Amino acid sequence: MAINFIQIRRFLATTLLILLIVTTTACSSNTPTKISNYTSDRTEAYTQLERGNSMAGQKFGDWVVNTSQGLIKDAYVRDNNKLGVVISEQVKPTEVKTLAKSLTMGFHKNFPNQDLTILIYAPDKERILTSKYDIQSNQIEYQA
Repeated sequence: MAINFIQIRRFLATTLLILLIVTTTACSSNTPTKISNYTSDRTEAYTQLERGNSMAGQKFGDWVVNTSQGLIKDAYVRDNNKLGVVISEQVKPTEVKTLAKSLTMGFHKNFPNQDLTILIYAPDKERILTSKYDIQSNQIEYQA
């Protein structure tokens, strides 16, 4: 019984996140802002990243983390066309592609008229999936 409750809770949380991303707009400004440089060391660079290198990117990154209900531990937006997210242990491997699609749709809604890249990272910060949205074909391509 407890296992079914946990599975149902995860499914509902994922579904709610998908609905939030698809139906709401997180950003209203595309005004760029300067960020600090970070070192080339991967661990140091990761800890020093900001959520976005523009005000709109910063807002969208914050919004993704705050509305994910714990499914996304961290997010960043670069150049208003690249979104990277670190998922939590709560996200099952079978849910990653669905989450990537939802993030792509929400990202496109907030940053329209351009090709987009979404990078999904495991909790250990290893990249597990990349989705690329092509504006001309209106298609999403996934690369594991």
